[in-house]
Amino acid sequence: MLSTLTFFLVAPDLTKNMLLNLLRMFMASQLVVVGSLAESASAGTGDKIRVLIIDGQHNHKWRETTPFLKQQLEKSGRFSVDVSSNLKANDKPGDVPTVPFPPDLTKYQVVISNYNGAAWPADFRKTFEQQVRDGKLGFVLFHAANNCFSDWPEFNRMVGMAWRNAKFGDRLYLDEKGKTVRVPKGEGSNTGETNHPYAIVLRDTEHPISKGMPGEWMHAKDQLMHNLRGPVEDVRVLATAFCPQTKVHEPIVWTVAFGKGRIVQTPMGHDVFAMRCVGFITTMERSVEWAATGKVSVSIPDNFPAAAKASQIAEKKK
Repeated sequence: MLSTLTFFLVAPDLTKNMLLNLLRMFMASQLVVVGSLAESASAGTGDKIRVLIIDGQHNHKWRETTPFLKQQLEKSGRFSVDVSSNLKANDKPGDVPTVPFPPDLTKYQVVISNYNGAAWPADFRKTFEQQVRDGKLGFVLFHAANNCFSDWPEFNRMVGMAWRNAKFGDRLYLDEKGKTVRVPKGEGSNTGETNHPYAIVLRDTEHPISKGMPGEWMHAKDQLMHNLRGPVEDVRVLATAFCPQTKVHEPIVWTVAFGKGRIVQTPMGHDVFAMRCVGFITTMERSVEWAATGKVSVSIPDNFPAAAKASQIAEKKK
């Protein structure tokens, strides 16, 4: 600005109109610079993936698991996380701030379900499935979020396999040779679980979520679901875990293609103890990023579990 004023002073022969035009040009150039700086700052905050966790009803301790998951995702620096709670009448909310339910899904890139309760409103269900089908919204669910909505066909299609009875749908498992076996609905047992530490075995080392992970890693004590049932359409199994009850490898991480939508499910994550496993945290971070963008930039941490030893982050002191 000073150099421009100096120029005006040393050029007395310039007309008034010329001076005004030069001043306008200078001011316009400054606005461009300021606009560029503002745009850069906005792009920096906009790089974070916009995540929504839906909770509020559950047969598990959602008031503990939602804050933990939100904290871990935001701690990575890759995500901004909102929470929307569909509470029962007169039920108390959790300890984290929430956005109204039903939420505006256009504000988010991916939804995580930590919900196992009453049906969502019909209009919201329709919007949700359409947003996912169109590839505008990723979907990730963990543990008992697969228990609900048995009467919602599109939900069952989206999740692939869920906690259901044997008559509901097919079952998928891997035998001792790693061969995929499909059991027709009506045959075998209903869904159940065991509870213990277990090894996660990668079955797909090229998918962005699992790529770079050890071929086998130990998960902390957690429930292991078996005999999951569903349509099992467009399912890609990324990892399995051996179940001592069924004596076969049960799917433990998988993706589902639903139209243009990307969906990831893991039955891991019964409680905060299980969720403190570095393997679980990393799997969730990479799953959420992939569901939202189709790519993964979250790295495998140095303290990722080994084949024979689990690795957990420290328990938060109360």
